[in-house]
Amino acid sequence: MAGTAGTPGTPRVLRAMNDRTALDLLLEHGPLSRTRIGTLTGLSKPTASQLLARLEAGGLVLATGTTEGRPGPGAQLYEVNPAAAYAAGLDVNPRRIRAAVADLTGRTVGRYELSAPGRRSGTPVVRQVTDALDGAVKAAGLSRSDIHRLVIGTPGAFDPNTGRLRYASHLPGWHSPTLLDELAAALPMPFEYENDVNLVALAEQRLGAARDHSDFVLLWNQEGLGAALVLGGRLHRGWTGGAGEVGFLPVPGTPLVRQVARANSGGFQELAGSQAVPRLARELGIEDIPQGPYTEAAAALLERAAAKPDDDKAHHRLLHTYATRLATGLASLVSVLDPELVVLSGTGLTSGGEVLRALIQAELEELAAPRPRLVVGDVREHPVLRGALESALATTRDEVFDTSR
Repeated sequence: MAGTAGTPGTPRVLRAMNDRTALDLLLEHGPLSRTRIGTLTGLSKPTASQLLARLEAGGLVLATGTTEGRPGPGAQLYEVNPAAAYAAGLDVNPRRIRAAVADLTGRTVGRYELSAPGRRSGTPVVRQVTDALDGAVKAAGLSRSDIHRLVIGTPGAFDPNTGRLRYASHLPGWHSPTLLDELAAALPMPFEYENDVNLVALAEQRLGAARDHSDFVLLWNQEGLGAALVLGGRLHRGWTGGAGEVGFLPVPGTPLVRQVARANSGGFQELAGSQAVPRLARELGIEDIPQGPYTEAAAALLERAAAKPDDDKAHHRLLHTYATRLATGLASLVSVLDPELVVLSGTGLTSGGEVLRALIQAELEELAAPRPRLVVGDVREHPVLRGALESALATTRDEVFDTSR
């Protein structure tokens, strides 16, 4: 945006503001002409030309092609230089570490998946992280030194007061009090860590169902049941990073679980986690329960039930009972937070589609006074990893696009 009367700052600061606005527009719209950038920013043609020349000289934009379909010569188009910087993300769980590298435009240019060794393998966590990262970097045709920033997503959360991972006793090897220091020594780029469900919320906020929403709850149901809380546009993490660990929440309909951190479970997890779906289906007399990991079995059962006609009483009851269980815990969240929106994510929630969403919405309106709108999440492919990349890219862009330095 152009500087206006009363805008504080030096010409250098105003130029940097205009540069950032133009770069953000190029990220949002793709290739743009000088005239179009001038129109969108309110800058004059000479000022827009100077801006683009400055960004091109700095390696942040590239001239690419010309406009077509109009009389006369085509106008030169400009785009963000995708190779100006790269960011990486890791999605960690007990079974595997998934890694990816994205260029500055957000396009994924390299992926890699590493089967996480078991508790007795002896492979250090730092080695697991660097091996996964190196695999994605190699797939992108890059080297570690090309990565501007890394974000690591894990279950639980690193306590900012102690530096230790909490709420994730099922993640072997990740609980050393020196782990973060060891990672910092091994990695050549700055890195951040974040709870995996928080990263899913970030992906939905940037790319999916929560765009343009500053207050929402994301309920996640995959290997575990958890939530992310976005208040005033920012993630709320809590004093120890444990905000949203709703799987530990005591709820009606299940025995009290004590020492929840040691048990790595709680009432809401036992009542409505993905592992409860196959068990509930058996209780209802449903046959042909899918074999394999419970997350996959739950997803298959919910998808099948949502496609059945209403006269299939067993599958109909499966969806209704499961919706009631989910709404039971969700009612506590919305009663305390009164969010504008609730996003349902993870295969234990998305596989039932619109049918399950509508049932949860109806049950929640019976159980809680606030009535937020429920939507199914849009980011389905590796949402934790996508959130890690979006988080790393946001910081990378802030640093790379700061032309006032």
